[in-house]
Amino acid sequence: MNKDRFSEAIRRFDAANAADPNQIEGTAVQLLYARRMTDWLSRLYPDASEALRLAARSQHIRRWQIPRSQYPITRGGYHQWRTALYSFHAEEAGRILSDLGYDRETIAGVQSLLRKEKLKSNSDMQALEDVICLVFLEFELADFAPKHDEGKMLTILRRTWAKMSPRGHEAALQLNYSPELKALIGKALKPPDGPKAP
Repeated sequence: MNKDRFSEAIRRFDAANAADPNQIEGTAVQLLYARRMTDWLSRLYPDASEALRLAARSQHIRRWQIPRSQYPITRGGYHQWRTALYSFHAEEAGRILSDLGYDRETIAGVQSLLRKEKLKSNSDMQALEDVICLVFLEFELADFAPKHDEGKMLTILRRTWAKMSPRGHEAALQLNYSPELKALIGKALKPPDGPKAP
């Protein structure tokens, strides 16, 4: 790995995300998100490949430029929005990496990760999904949960859990949740009652 080039890529990703007009305590939302992604990746997968590190840092690059409001407020509209974001993030990251002289293979690898391709067959994709889910559970769940009814939250938590690897599950269970969230997660993960024995 060319450390100077890698550092410059991270700097450019961060500069792009620092332009986010949305702020949390004086820090651009997507810049904070990118740092949290990198922190979790370093903790969970310290030997991550360069492509995976680059993808984690650019996961939401310039996300605010394609707001949810541009798409119908329906389940189908949500999926259209997410699909558009995947392509947008891949293009933005690819442009920066190309400008820095990264080879096509590395750029293609980063873009494939940002498009969420081959979740169950690509170990880097699984690692990135673990990190995405852990950032959600640690930093976003507490604000997200009160906005939705219990049924929807149980579905979201079960889907989140299904995306994660055993390593991700172990890390998730060690997070410091409120009693209410801990109970909700416990309910989501409880196995369904099977048929009673005759």
